[in-house]
Amino acid sequence: MKEVRFFYTPVISGSLPEDEAKHVVRVLRMKEGDEINLMDGKGTFYRAEITTASNHHCLYRIIEEEKQERAWSGSIHLAVAPTKLNERIEWLVEKATEIGWDRVSFLNCQFSERRNIKTERVEKIVVSAAKQSHKAWMPDVDEMQTFKDFVRQWGLQEGNVQDGVQRFICHCNEGKKPHLKDMLKNGQDCIVMIGPEGDFSTEEVKFAEKYGFQSVSLGTSRLRTETAALVAVHLMQLSQAIAD
Repeated sequence: MKEVRFFYTPVISGSLPEDEAKHVVRVLRMKEGDEINLMDGKGTFYRAEITTASNHHCLYRIIEEEKQERAWSGSIHLAVAPTKLNERIEWLVEKATEIGWDRVSFLNCQFSERRNIKTERVEKIVVSAAKQSHKAWMPDVDEMQTFKDFVRQWGLQEGNVQDGVQRFICHCNEGKKPHLKDMLKNGQDCIVMIGPEGDFSTEEVKFAEKYGFQSVSLGTSRLRTETAALVAVHLMQLSQAIAD
C-alpha cells in the first residue's frame, strides 16, 4: 500500500509555501498534472492537482476538500519546563504531536535547566510530525514565559469559582495527591503543568494552587521531564477520546 504523503499549507492560496514547493519539485520530482495531498492544520485535508511546477514555485488547484472529525473533545494543553538537552524536548514534541494535542507552552521555572528555547525549530518538528501522523489540527507552540506569568494568564481568575477548564500541576513534593488519570473529565479543556528535573518549588506549587491548579501525581515512579510530559499528554488524550 502506497504511503499517503501530506504537504502543509496553512493558507489555501493555490501556491505551496516555498519549502514545501522545493520538496515537491526538487526532491520528489513531481510535475504538472500530478496529484498531491494538502493539510491546512485547521481540520481540513485537500486533494489537489499541480498546475505549475518550477524550481521555487508549485501552483495547484483543489480537486476535493475533506473536513476531518476531531478525535478528541476538550482542548489538550501541556505546559512544560524545557530539558537541558534540546533533543529530549524535541523528542517529546514529536511524540506528543503523533498522539495528538492542541497547545504546548514552555515554562521558565525556579529550578529550570534551560532558560530559552527556539520555538521556530519546535514548530518545524510539530509540522513534520503532524504530516507524518496525518493530524488535521496543528498544535499551537507558545514562546517561553515565566512560571508566574503563565499561571496568571491561564489560571482561574480571582472571583471565578469555575470556568469549565481542568487545571493540574504535577509534582513530587510531599503530601497525598490524586493521580492525574483519576481526575481528568471528558469534554472539558485541560491544562497540565510539568516541571523541570528539579521539580517545581514549594512556592511555585502554592502559587499555582492559588490560581486554581490542582496538585496531582503521575504515580510512584520517578520520571524524567519529557517522560512525565508525554504520560500527561497521553492521559489527557485518552480521557478526551471520542468513541467511534
